[in-house]
Amino acid sequence: MTYGYKHTVKYYETDRMGFTHHSNYIRWMEEARIDFMDKLGWSYQRFEDEGLISPVIAVECKYKKPTTFPEIILIEVSIAEFRSIKLRINYVMKNEEGVIVCEGASEHCFLNKEGKLVRIDKDYPEFAKLLITKQE
Repeated sequence: MTYGYKHTVKYYETDRMGFTHHSNYIRWMEEARIDFMDKLGWSYQRFEDEGLISPVIAVECKYKKPTTFPEIILIEVSIAEFRSIKLRINYVMKNEEGVIVCEGASEHCFLNKEGKLVRIDKDYPEFAKLLITKQE
């Protein structure tokens, strides 16, 4: 299942050539992931209130076509893989014409406040069920 998030390219996100600086695409992935979690009903605020953190353990980004100010980019978010202690999320970014401008992925683990791995399926079965039902 895929969710969408819209981002308008800001002027400050561009470089001297007028293209979006490559680092911003990863920031957009984070914006889209936070929005996705909100839509699932497990906001990052709820996560933290539960005593959890979910750090990024890997990220990849494949640039297909440059974007410029003030393009609107639709970021499609989907769960590629969920295992009890690890989550992989895919992102497909398209311009308003539907052309893919970037594809990416991020991987996250789940930790408690002490930094110990948390088995989401065992400790948070409601959240695990949501993730499982949203996998591609």
